[in-house]
Amino acid sequence: MRSHEPRAPVAPLLRKEMRELVTGNSLWVLMLLLSPLVGYSFIQAVTLYAEASRPALSLPELARQLSPFDGILVPTLGGFYLAITLLFPFIAIRLIAAEKASGGLKLLVQLPYRLSDLVAAKFAALITAWLIALIPVLSALVWWQLLGGHLDMRETATLMLGHLLYALLIGAISFLAAALTEGGATAAILALAVTIGSWVLDFAALDRGGVSSLLAAMSLTSLLKPFEQGLLSVPAVLGMLIAAAGFLGLAAIWLPPGPTLGRKLMGSAVIVVAAGILIGGAAQARTVLDVTPDRRNSFPLADEKLLGQLQERLLVTVHMASSDPRLVDLDRKVLARLKRAMPWVTIRIAEPSQTSPFGAGGDDYGEIELSYHGKSATTRSTGAGEILPILYELAGVGLPAPGAPGPDEPGHPLVADASNAAVWFYGVQPLVFVGMWWLAAANRRIPWRRF
Repeated sequence: MRSHEPRAPVAPLLRKEMRELVTGNSLWVLMLLLSPLVGYSFIQAVTLYAEASRPALSLPELARQLSPFDGILVPTLGGFYLAITLLFPFIAIRLIAAEKASGGLKLLVQLPYRLSDLVAAKFAALITAWLIALIPVLSALVWWQLLGGHLDMRETATLMLGHLLYALLIGAISFLAAALTEGGATAAILALAVTIGSWVLDFAALDRGGVSSLLAAMSLTSLLKPFEQGLLSVPAVLGMLIAAAGFLGLAAIWLPPGPTLGRKLMGSAVIVVAAGILIGGAAQARTVLDVTPDRRNSFPLADEKLLGQLQERLLVTVHMASSDPRLVDLDRKVLARLKRAMPWVTIRIAEPSQTSPFGAGGDDYGEIELSYHGKSATTRSTGAGEILPILYELAGVGLPAPGAPGPDEPGHPLVADASNAAVWFYGVQPLVFVGMWWLAAANRRIPWRRF
């Protein structure tokens, strides 16, 4: 397409994509499967939360540990995540594969539209599909509030943002798979190989570190973890947006049938290099916001202020196996917080060469060595209450003055019964989707305004 040619209005193209979305079968099959899947996750989460709430009603210390975000919202969206991972690619692939199979794509690329306009219109339809798929999740949240449950808006919005970015990335990968292949079945296999391959990487890294842990850190599943902990990670947001834009750019290059293979390869190389540089730059952003009401992912404000003033590099060497549950606890409660609070932190996991059945790999197994300002100290405690004073002593600073107490969250125990919700999620809501599917199929036969 030449630059001097006038561009056609994008509105008719958007209407075409939206119509193909709602009149296709893929969206409504997803909705019919998503309603009972989300409903089952929600009902089970409420049941388990009620069991944990019974003793907490009389024990305030237990009540403080109960958060609807961890107990209700994250498990409910677990079913949504499963559907997006396994079923959402079929919707994305259909938006491209159907036109490639019918020959409509060859006609579209001859119209006065840029390839970026064609891909953007299809991606807008895909975002609309995600918003429609959110209906069962929103109905679960409404049901939870009708039961008297509590939801924090910042936590909820952060988790929703994470799932939106995850869906956009899955959709962009599916677009590229459809652009690279001739048939929808082959594209689906390719897209699912990427998504399910992420699960394989996660399982492979459970009992071993090294390269497996590095690969697992790049899996699609790991991208949701900070959002599920109540953390708004700017590097994660930027990285997912850049990666999705990169996959869409690759899809725009490989979608038209006209350009030569060499030209496509050259354009792909430029996009891959540019996306890699941008993602590397985004990874240097250090802003991670703890949006939880009780700041349970952060040190006290006085400690964070003092740690932010320590300008030399801190080296933490942990002598534990990557499969040791103490390392997981240490990472979330101390190491990850140190990396967010201090400007320069290096974490090194010293894997034991041999580990006994009792978990001991040597005399130094379980030790945590801190090196700062040319000094070193060792401890076996995994708690911040002992590690932070050791660090302050190495840095030659005193303990921070106690600041204002953090927000006191009493917890939100609730003994509720959501069994009646089965009627909605297993019966009424699917029937509504069947009715909408029937209306969409009837509308498919109505003539519509063309370009």
